[in-house]
Amino acid sequence: MLPLGRGYEQAHADFRWPSTARYNIAREVCTRHPPAMLALIVENADGSVRNWTFGEIDRASARFANALAAKGVRRGDRVGIFLSQSAELAIGHLACYRMGAIALPLFTLFGEEAVEYRAGNAGIRALLTDTSQLPKVQAVRARLPELETVIVIGAGKDGTDFLDYDRLVSAASDSHAVLDTAGEDPALLIYTSGTTGQPKGALHAHRMLQGVIPSVQQWGDFWPRGNEVMWTPAEWAWIAGLYDSLFPAWYFGNPVLAHRFAKFDPERAFHLLAKHNVGAAFIPPTALKMMRQVERPRARWDYRTRGVYTGGEAMGSELLQWGTETFGVTLSEGYGQTEMNLMLLNCPSWYDVRLGSCGRPSIGRKVAIVDSHGHVLPPGEEGQIAGWRHDPVVMLEYWRNPEATAKKYAGDWLLSGDLGRMDEQGYVFFKSRDDDVITSGGYRIGPGEIEECLIGHPAIAMAGVVGIPDPVRTEIVKAFVQLRPGLAPSEDLKAEIATYVKTKLAAHEYPREVEFVTEFPLTTTGKIMRRELKRMDAEKKAAAR
Repeated sequence: MLPLGRGYEQAHADFRWPSTARYNIAREVCTRHPPAMLALIVENADGSVRNWTFGEIDRASARFANALAAKGVRRGDRVGIFLSQSAELAIGHLACYRMGAIALPLFTLFGEEAVEYRAGNAGIRALLTDTSQLPKVQAVRARLPELETVIVIGAGKDGTDFLDYDRLVSAASDSHAVLDTAGEDPALLIYTSGTTGQPKGALHAHRMLQGVIPSVQQWGDFWPRGNEVMWTPAEWAWIAGLYDSLFPAWYFGNPVLAHRFAKFDPERAFHLLAKHNVGAAFIPPTALKMMRQVERPRARWDYRTRGVYTGGEAMGSELLQWGTETFGVTLSEGYGQTEMNLMLLNCPSWYDVRLGSCGRPSIGRKVAIVDSHGHVLPPGEEGQIAGWRHDPVVMLEYWRNPEATAKKYAGDWLLSGDLGRMDEQGYVFFKSRDDDVITSGGYRIGPGEIEECLIGHPAIAMAGVVGIPDPVRTEIVKAFVQLRPGLAPSEDLKAEIATYVKTKLAAHEYPREVEFVTEFPLTTTGKIMRRELKRMDAEKKAAAR
């Protein structure tokens, strides 16, 4: 556990990573816990609840590991897990880890092409899914020559091209030893969100779990304190859902709440917090923005969540203030990426949360601002946010992509591709993705600051900002805006929004174009896809010519 009584600076200086010479995720998060201990609370769509103990999860994962082995899956083989939050998703992961296979999470929001690319690039040998996702798999299976076995939950019987999960595991033994893996052995292949170009598969080792444990404690404001229920609306196909929520909670033996949203319902989210007495919650900024639109939540639900932490995109001061008022605690923002999780974090009980900052380096983690050659820049100077490549949370490589792997590093630094600056106390202030920077009239403008400003306007629920071509200024700022319920778009409101930004920020940063939208193109992790906004703008203007 992190030393609450010791200051951050001293704790950071004294921290030493324990050995992971022999390390297996399945053992750390499941098999070492008392079998009768509560592990998972599954709330179904109808409100019914099914509880799972660690013993039940352990035996189920042993059965599934044996079933996979009987179908020819071996150590190092990739197994796709194409499910939403559920016991079976976690069981699938643990089965892979305990037998030395590599788990490949797939978002249920993926369409056929996204599934085909990732499954094909990974060369998966087996796939676990359910009846709702089966048609997507069947549509692309002929183009996945390495995929031999498809296992389907809820089918009720075997099909011509798949096996029924219940029938398969019921015939398997519930005894399967956890393989004695090294910390460096591969365990997880998880693809980047692909906001630019084709997504790349970040291959992570078993040691990655060890790397996130002290970080999640810091991020969750010294979580856990007692047997706190953990919940996140983030899908468990995202690294933050799996390794910032589910598996860290299980590492400490704390129960996790699982619930499948067909579409995220902010009122349902408040209901879940209250009904299950959730003590700690990881809630991404997009979900927080939707919850922000719910009227009088504290008067309507008796939730007492002690810690709320967030990350995935810049949160902004407006959202931070709302969160403090709504939850009664300071939201703890963090920063990381698929290739290096949990680089920068806040910890409200340990040090002040500074508006606009995504935190300080996680305990045990080395983070700097560097130039493109990996030279560390002084405080206050803008450059790339970078992490020490020898940290246990850093990926092993990009799968089957040595060229991209080499480009990810500059010397001993992993380059995030994000621009930012660090102050004298080590707080890092994110500016933007390097490829999202808007160049207008000689100014370099980060869209994140403008988006944060826009959601402070009382009419705006969400906003996305991009640079679009302009013959005079190279680019101009364009804002895509989603209004709060009950408000109507108008030319007057466009002008008001532009003036609002000009007044709040600067004359060169205000949006010269404003477009109202009813929804945004989002990545599977809930980030606004700015390249799609640019494409939408280009197509609309081309059609108008």
